[in-house]
Amino acid sequence: MSSAFLGLRTAIYRVPDIEKAKAWYSEVFGVQPYFDQPFYVGFEIGGFELGLQPLEGNTEGPKSDSVLTYWGVEHVRTVYDRLLDLGATPHEEPVNVGGPIEVASVKDPWDNIIGIIYNPEFKIK
Repeated sequence: MSSAFLGLRTAIYRVPDIEKAKAWYSEVFGVQPYFDQPFYVGFEIGGFELGLQPLEGNTEGPKSDSVLTYWGVEHVRTVYDRLLDLGATPHEEPVNVGGPIEVASVKDPWDNIIGIIYNPEFKIK
């Protein structure tokens, strides 16, 4: 039986200031959004979508660490350091998690977690 799931498509980060977040993420990923509306900003990143949505309602309190999304990179330490230089804060320092696989994560200026991973074993089908 084949899976009904086709794989991940979109990671969405909620932000209180979508214009500032759009500028920050454009700098971080080096691309401009392909979809840009006040209710949603979408970026195409290596065949996947990063979406920004305005955070509405209560903006007080910490965001949950219960879900991590990892963006593939070739050099975890280099990208991690660049994210910190651009205003992110550390979440998890770069670490080898077995074999050649390395991961790290930071928090964007709005406390969303951005994970990065080097995993040469993973191939997109």
